[in-house]
Amino acid sequence: MAESRDKTPAPDSGSSIPRAVVSRLSLYLRELQHLVRSGQETTSSNQLGPLLGFTDAQVRKDLAYFGQFGYPGIGYRCQELIQAIRGILGTDREWPVALMGIGNLGRALLRYKGFEQQGFRITAAFDIDSEKTGTTIEGVVVYDAAEMEEVVRRYGIQLGVIAVPAEAAQGTADSMVHAGLTGIMNFAPVTISLPDHVQQVGIDLAIELEQLSFAVVNRHDKR
Repeated sequence: MAESRDKTPAPDSGSSIPRAVVSRLSLYLRELQHLVRSGQETTSSNQLGPLLGFTDAQVRKDLAYFGQFGYPGIGYRCQELIQAIRGILGTDREWPVALMGIGNLGRALLRYKGFEQQGFRITAAFDIDSEKTGTTIEGVVVYDAAEMEEVVRRYGIQLGVIAVPAEAAQGTADSMVHAGLTGIMNFAPVTISLPDHVQQVGIDLAIELEQLSFAVVNRHDKR
C-alpha cells in the first residue's frame, strides 16, 4: 500500500492513544535512527514493520493516530519521520532530569550516554549520604536531598528518576512531587503512589526477567 503524503495531525488527543502505540513509536524511532546511521534515506511500512516484528499494517495504523507521513512511490523519508516522531514524543527538545539515589544503579545511570542521545540530560543528582553530596560524578553535581525543591526550580526540571532502595521509594516520590516534578521513572522494585497529575513509569528488572523466563519456558514446552 502506498504511503499517503498528508501530514495533517490526527484529531486524537494523547489520552485516547493506547500506551502500546506510544511504546511502538519509540521502537520505530530507534530503527529509523539506525537506518539513517547506515546511510538509508527512505523506508516503508513494508520494511519497517518486519524489522521490528510487526506487520506493515500495524505500522501504518500506529502512525495514523498522528497523521500520515509517507510519500506515494517513496515511502517514508527517514529523517523527516524521525523529526515527526520526536515531536510527538516531546523529545524534539532537551529535558533536564533529576536523579535521586547515587548507589550502584544511580552511578550506572549517570554513566549511560543513551539518555542524552534521545534528548534527556541528568542535570542534578541527589542523595542523603553526606559523603556523596557536594561531589561531582560524570559531570553531574550531587546535592543533598533536602535541596531538591530549590534545585528543581532553578533548572526547570520536570522529570525525575528514582534509584533508591525499595523502602525509601515512596518517601522519595513524595519529595519529588513536592519539589514540582510531574513525571517520575521508578527503578525501585516497589509500587509507588502518586497524585493524578504526576505521570509515572515503573522499571522492575526482576519482573522483566520473569517475563522472559516465562516466554522461554513456554516456548520449550510447546516443543
